Amino acid sequence: MKKVHIFGMGMVLVAVILFLILSSGNASSYESINNFGGEISIYKDSSCGCCGVYGNYFQNKGNSDTKIVSLENANSIKDKYNIPKDLRSCHTTIIGDYFVEGHIPLEAVERLLNDHPDIAGIAMPGMPEGSPGMPGNQMADFVIYSVNHDGSSEEWMRI
Repeated sequence: MKKVHIFGMGMVLVAVILFLILSSGNASSYESINNFGGEISIYKDSSCGCCGVYGNYFQNKGNSDTKIVSLENANSIKDKYNIPKDLRSCHTTIIGDYFVEGHIPLEAVERLLNDHPDIAGIAMPGMPEGSPGMPGNQMADFVIYSVNHDGSSEEWMRI
């Protein structure tokens, strides 16, 4: 009985330590996102579950005021912002004058807001395994593209 009690207390201690490690620094890690003064909206298909997980990730680690908007057809927002078809994913975030297409890690969004490049937005096509909102482990670099106002694109960063 004593061993079970000690084991249980040890598990609680490990859980508390893990919580403190994982939660520390999150609020200050993405200061530009957290302190963004404009509206941030994530547009997703109403039936998409991974988009909801990404939305929670964005709200919990980035900006708690982020709105999650369910649409019957998320392609309408992609068309509105002229997101190239070959760079599309399952959801689109609008932050200020930029679009952020797909399961893009907050490191890239933070860089976008800090650098203020003269582009329409950034995109990570598809639904890469291990990216925020997607199950599994990251198997390769996440390649994020910048999209110019004319629709052309180029590799912008890797995470």
